[in-house]
Amino acid sequence: MTADTNSAVVSLQIGDAAPNFEARTTMGTMRLSDFRGRWLMLFSHPADFTPVCTSEFVGIARAADRFAALDCALMAVSVDSLYAHFAWVRAIRDAFGVTVNFPIVEDPSLVIGRAYGMISARAADAAAMRSTYFIDPDGIIRAIITYPATIGRSVDEMLRVVAALQRVDSDNIVTPEGWHPGEDVLLPPDPDQATLMARDDDPIWFCRSAPDPGAGRRG
Repeated sequence: MTADTNSAVVSLQIGDAAPNFEARTTMGTMRLSDFRGRWLMLFSHPADFTPVCTSEFVGIARAADRFAALDCALMAVSVDSLYAHFAWVRAIRDAFGVTVNFPIVEDPSLVIGRAYGMISARAADAAAMRSTYFIDPDGIIRAIITYPATIGRSVDEMLRVVAALQRVDSDNIVTPEGWHPGEDVLLPPDPDQATLMARDDDPIWFCRSAPDPGAGRRG
């Protein structure tokens, strides 16, 4: 297992290139760069057979078609071994009737976890590995969400973030609180003072909403 990083302690930020790695997964040996050209949601969990992570994997697996509709691939990573992953995937299938059809990476040496800043070099265990990285087709990290081990992540929020990132890339717009596809969007503020001052009759010039101009294009 290898990861491209120059430091044992990393703090990745939005806009950074996602560190490439090659590792064994439940779908065979893979590289992160294999997903270039597509959106990718890379998410970590501290251990297999834990209740919170199990509930998340069931939810994500059930929503796999919704991620596929956004052309967003899925990849999970955990410190557990490949064979522990196989046993967990089988247990999920038998207990919940759900098949996990996305790759789960083994990271027993924490090489990937540390390359992504999911866990400190001083950490005694993998409990901090509860991060989700939204990576664009160029391999750039566009959003990061981190949760504690005690609180389950929201699959609906994961889908919403992917959809919103794709939407703002398509037009010169931004999305408001709680935005979902098809709802009104926000227009960026005017770029110059003259245009701004001409809006005397617009008391909310700094927060203007409008129907989504791309709603019709998405049909």
